[in-house]
Amino acid sequence: MRHLLLAPFFLLIFGCAQNHFNVPVENYAERVRVLGVAPIMIDESSDILYPQREELISLVERANRANEYRFVHKLRETGNYYGVSLLDGDPQSVFSSLMARREKRDDSSTQYNKYFWNIDNLSEYIRKNNLDAVMLIVVSGLTKSDKIYSDAWLSYLTSDYNYLIMTAYILDKNGAVLWEYPNFRGRSPKYSPMVALQYPDFNEAEANMSDQVMIKFRTLEGIKRALEENDKDMLRRKTQDSKVYAEQFDTMISLLKFTLPKDNATLASPAQENSPNNEPYPTATSPENVGSPSFAEPEPIPSPMPQEEPYVSTPDSNNPSEGAYDQIVPAPGT
Repeated sequence: MRHLLLAPFFLLIFGCAQNHFNVPVENYAERVRVLGVAPIMIDESSDILYPQREELISLVERANRANEYRFVHKLRETGNYYGVSLLDGDPQSVFSSLMARREKRDDSSTQYNKYFWNIDNLSEYIRKNNLDAVMLIVVSGLTKSDKIYSDAWLSYLTSDYNYLIMTAYILDKNGAVLWEYPNFRGRSPKYSPMVALQYPDFNEAEANMSDQVMIKFRTLEGIKRALEENDKDMLRRKTQDSKVYAEQFDTMISLLKFTLPKDNATLASPAQENSPNNEPYPTATSPENVGSPSFAEPEPIPSPMPQEEPYVSTPDSNNPSEGAYDQIVPAPGT
């Protein structure tokens, strides 16, 4: 009984604070019904220190093309949009046109590359593709301090390591950032690098009985195998998804999927797109739309009392909500 009494309290504490958007979720659902996903882009001028840099970029480009449609499929499965499409175009041309600048940030102990966008080009890109908003995903290089343990967890080395990371944004035609990854709207950001390009060679130090541990770059073949490693399902069976990409995509989907309150559930239902003014059609069998006919008690009179005609309610679509779209709620710590 005690757990049942505390359930609403925990739901209030942990369930109501899960809006990961920069606007109220009802606002987002109303504004973004058709979402376009740009091809996954690479910031080639970012901090990619790999010796075979061009070969690495080509490898990641091929991996992006092989996996980006899986993310679009996952977005469609949320049921939160009328339409989600993977946009055409050369990823690097799109990136060069839209990107304004990059900043290396350290927010809430999370290091990442934050991007700012050219609003005029962004607005034209959204208009040209007939979208409500666009999602931009960027793979970039980042060097950050980290503590890495040996396989046996008996030793570790704290140093600077080079990584590939993934960041993402959903923006409207005015350049407003409606959602971003890494995401700081929750209690603690969940963010991890995409691929580690370097590692400490504890085995070599042990073999040479040395206290000095060398930091080395992974081989190109090793990175290729990491990008192609299959993810596993809950039964530990291999899937067709890349483990590296699936980890990033699943984290983003967990921060993107939302459930509207019952009062606003009609906003996110694609089945209502064909209804006039996006209102549901009244049905004659719906209890709330059809009144209950009443019958007179049988009496010895010449004619029976008339029956009440069923009443069908019609939704009022002439009073849309106004003034909610411009409310942007800044994330703490940004």
